[in-house]
Amino acid sequence: MQTGGIHLIVCATLATLVTGLATPAHAERGVRQPAPPTVRQPAPPTSQQLVRPAVQQPARPAAWQLVRPAAHRAVPAVPARAAYLFDPGTGTVHLSKQATRRMPVASLTKVMTAYVVLREAGLNDIVTINAGDVRHAATNDATAAALRAGERLTVRELLYGAMLPSGADATHALARVYGPGESRFVAKMNAAARSLGLAGTRYGNSDGLPKPSPGYSTAQDQAKLADVALRDPVLRTIASTRRHVVRKSKVHRAHVWTNTNKLLGKAPGALGVKTGYTRAAGYCLSFAADRDGHRLIGVILGDTRADRRFQTADRLLDWAGDQVANEADITEDL
Repeated sequence: MQTGGIHLIVCATLATLVTGLATPAHAERGVRQPAPPTVRQPAPPTSQQLVRPAVQQPARPAAWQLVRPAAHRAVPAVPARAAYLFDPGTGTVHLSKQATRRMPVASLTKVMTAYVVLREAGLNDIVTINAGDVRHAATNDATAAALRAGERLTVRELLYGAMLPSGADATHALARVYGPGESRFVAKMNAAARSLGLAGTRYGNSDGLPKPSPGYSTAQDQAKLADVALRDPVLRTIASTRRHVVRKSKVHRAHVWTNTNKLLGKAPGALGVKTGYTRAAGYCLSFAADRDGHRLIGVILGDTRADRRFQTADRLLDWAGDQVANEADITEDL
């Protein structure tokens, strides 16, 4: 487009905004046009004369008309204490709110537990549940996978039990066997955190419960960890499963575990990842979704309402997805 055309379009847009008219100036009725000048030299063009050619300009592609406004949508409100949302494929940080603040992350801790277990165990290894595993969940008033002492389940099944209903009994059994023991297992978790560059993270136990120590992490670190976890096909499958059934066998009871993440089945492309809650940590959520060929990963820490974290995450994914789509359409048009 020539620069003169651009100038005309800009003037046309300014004139339309100022006058607020819905139709071009030359289409109005009852407006008297000024008399032609008596001199032979043409008079300087008026604003109405400049508007006329703009009517003849071809309309911009629909992609511009529909997508450009989305780029200017306000960022959704985030009432939680901390939050982070990024695109690991491009490195784009869409939102950061106190993202490096160290704080407890409750059961988001179990993402690292699952990550470490997958590097220590075989999926078909058999773990026998003991009374200490069951007692650990009960005495700490923690969420459980309803396991009983004497049951024998595979590592794969226990990972579902740890991630979907956030079973502290399943987590305790895995840490006990693959530490061996809780303290050694936690040391492995912290070594993994260092190797992954999670500088603001230190784990105190394998499940994020207040006792003996919940440890701490940051929204940014937990989002990075979620990215690593989702690159593992086993963890990605488990985290994005809404409901898992373990059929009764000779060595264990039947179990039905439902994912506590309410984004699954609601938010388009949702992949999990993990929920968490303690009084100190508040309501936490690690979440992810694939949108328009991009993976968006986020973390919300310290919300005071259980359902609001899901509503906030849903709005953030829609908003960031619009930014991704907008950038793609602008690139194509250019």
